[in-house]
Parts: sequence; C-alpha cells; structure tokens
Amino acid sequence: MRALVNPALETAAVPAASDDAAAFHRALSGYAPTAVHQLDAIASELGVAAIQVKDESSRLGLPAFKILGASWAVEHALHEDPAVHTLVAASAGNHGRAVAHAAAMRGLVCRIFLPERSLGVRRQAIAAEGAEIVVVDGTYEDAVEAAARAAREDATALIADVGETGPPEWVIDGYATLFAEAAEQATYDLMLVPVGVGSLAAAAARHGAQVGARVIGVEPTVAACLTASLARGVPTAVPTPGTTMAGLDCAEVSPAAWPSLQRGIAGTVTISDDEADAAVRELSGNGFTIGESGAAPLAGLRALQNDEDCRELRAHLATNRQTRVLLIATEGATGAHAR
Repeated sequence: MRALVNPALETAAVPAASDDAAAFHRALSGYAPTAVHQLDAIASELGVAAIQVKDESSRLGLPAFKILGASWAVEHALHEDPAVHTLVAASAGNHGRAVAHAAAMRGLVCRIFLPERSLGVRRQAIAAEGAEIVVVDGTYEDAVEAAARAAREDATALIADVGETGPPEWVIDGYATLFAEAAEQATYDLMLVPVGVGSLAAAAARHGAQVGARVIGVEPTVAACLTASLARGVPTAVPTPGTTMAGLDCAEVSPAAWPSLQRGIAGTVTISDDEADAAVRELSGNGFTIGESGAAPLAGLRALQNDEDCRELRAHLATNRQTRVLLIATEGATGAHAR
C-alpha cells in the first residue's frame, strides 16, 4: 500500500502535548533550537506555498533528534530511582547513541543492544560515547527483548522508546521540545514525519492536534507497521527484510505511541530505499547533510504530490499552492552516507 487515509482520525481525542521537557532542555549545556531551512524551488515544483525543513542533523552534540527523548527519559529514571548506575537500551542506531551520550553526561554505565544487521558505522558511533555494545543475533525487536531482560538487574534502568508506559511516554514528551521550537520558527499546516516505532510521530500528532496542522507519517515500504496498523485498526506487526532507513526498520509501533497515532495521524505514505537515497542526494544538492531516515519526509512529499497511488490521500488533504509544509529531517549522515 503506497498511501493510506486514516479512517480513525479524531484529533480532539489526541492527548495534549507536554511542555515539561522544554525548560529542562533549554538548561542543558550546548542547547540551541535546530534550524528551519526553506526549499523554495522544490516548493514551486511540487505546487505548495512553502517547504520548510526542521534540520536535526546537529542536536546537543549528536547528529539526530533522539537526544531530546533520551535525556528527558534519563532525567525521569534518575528521579524515580537515584540509585541507578547503569542504563540499557535497544536501538537501530540513533536512540542507542543518544542514551549512551546521556549516560556519559550523568556519569553512568551504559549497555546498548543492537540488531545483527545494524551498520558498523552506527556501532562505532555508540561505542565512541563510552557504551558497551551488545549485538543480538536477530532483529530490532529481539534487541528490545534482550534490553528488557538486562534491565532486571539491580540499579539498572531501561531507557526504551517502545513499550507501554514509563520511559516510552517520557521519550514522547521529550520530543515535544522539537515541535515547540518549530512553532516559534515557522508557519505550517501540513507536517511529514518519519515513523519507525512511532514515538516521534506521536509527539508530532499531539502537536498537530494542538496547532491545527495535519500530520503524515512516512515509512519504508518494507517496514510499514503504522500503515498496516491504521488499515486494520489495531497494532499490527509486519515482516522487516531490511532497509537503508535504519531508524525506521521497525516491525511494530510502540504501544505508548499508538493512541496518539491512531487518532492524530491523517495518513501515511510509504517509500522505497531508492526514493530515500534520491532525497538524501537532493538535500545534499541544496547544501544540507541529511541521512536516509531524515530524508524520508521529502521523498514522502514527492510521492504524495506526484504518485497516482497517493491520489486519494492527496485529495483528502487538498494540498495546493497555499499549503505550507514542514518536513522533520530527523538525522544527519549516520548511515550509508556517514563519513
């Protein structure tokens, strides 16, 4: 399925966005709002008033937005149990590095569980933050289970961005800072955001419901768990043979994110690895260094505006030359295009 109109959209039922993390983030050393760039020529080509890119390629010393959720979740975990001395997390790359970075900031031990097909460049980046790397013989979901088992040890906290309650909710709340910044920097009525397990997309849905902007989730064709879940009306697992969009290589949406996704995401668009790679190169040609997962929203917008299979969603959104679009470019060069 190339595109989906969400039949259960009900923005009035979406939980309110949290603003608790913003003051915490502003007080961190090195904090600054990430930039919003304009893509005027592409906006003209695609028939919209503006395309704006929230550029998360440099956030608090890391090349991805994930530190916003990880740092806020660590703050919560330590408040609940000051005796914690070890953090554990599962990751496809960016979340693990963010947890490792947050652990180093707090003087804590850290172990990150990665799936077997995680890229070497991502493993090296996490290790450089001082974390122990545990490569799991299996998928991302297997790494999630391994991290949860490790968290049963004394004085150990699981900093997860997928699950029912606790850390996954804290992570979503941490991501609200990104959208609070965006609201001060730009005007938009349509947002495109990468999905993965859905924590960032849930934060986007909460923000969108608050400010009256529609939200479209963008997923790899081979890991479209949100599209499948919205189509069936219940969280639905999908097979994941692998994608260059490593941060989106997820078989299931997070239970903590699902209520906000089901009620707050207007629709989804799926894209191929080739389309993501083309968007990476297009953004590079405009002077921006964005990785595959971060470039996915631009590829999704191109499909939305041009592909016949997106016609129903395009008509539902009624995009036109008055539409102002915000793309959430979630990462810098962290994968195949990393140096």
